[in-house]
Amino acid sequence: MSNCPSVTAGEYRFSGTVANIGRGRFAVSKRIVDIVLGTIALILSLPVMGLCCLIIKLSDRGPTIYSQIRVGKDGRLFRMYKLRTMVHDAETESGPVWARDDDPRVLGACRWMRRSHIDELPQLLNVIKGEMSLIGPRPERPEILADLEKTYPEIGRRLAVLPGITGLAQIRNGYDQTLESVRFKLEADLEYIATRRWSRELVILAATLPKFYDRTAH
Repeated sequence: MSNCPSVTAGEYRFSGTVANIGRGRFAVSKRIVDIVLGTIALILSLPVMGLCCLIIKLSDRGPTIYSQIRVGKDGRLFRMYKLRTMVHDAETESGPVWARDDDPRVLGACRWMRRSHIDELPQLLNVIKGEMSLIGPRPERPEILADLEKTYPEIGRRLAVLPGITGLAQIRNGYDQTLESVRFKLEADLEYIATRRWSRELVILAATLPKFYDRTAH
């Protein structure tokens, strides 16, 4: 396709338009809250992450924390951090793919980290750095986003705000596994962007707590 989005140095270019919203007082206050709560949460979670890193190290060769290139606000690319719960070089042959139920690439001793979403804790560093927020649309990988835009051209509107560790789409729908599930996630993300306010932020945070044991995680 001639209008296919492309990845360039440091940004992701869409054939569509990214809405320029999320400015003003709410964005400023949200950023302050992200820094304060993100720093507190990171400090409190260090012992847990240390234990997880030990388990990963004893389970498999390779790094305990890894990073992936993701698409952030306004199409800027950044490195998102996670605890490594899959075998080393899990995508060497397959390339970027969605995780699936009972994914054989997941280390047995680390499956609980995915179900509890503890593997996402290193993203608190992304929050402090200003690449992510505590709440917002989940950031996609550029390779997957390029494919999704062919089916959902409006998906670029998700890039109007900082991506988040949790969000309305996550508490409603869980992980993506099919194109149909992406449609539901996109609807939730656009609803969140259009109606952002502190009352909704608090509701999403409260609804995230039960996700610390998530049977839908894989």
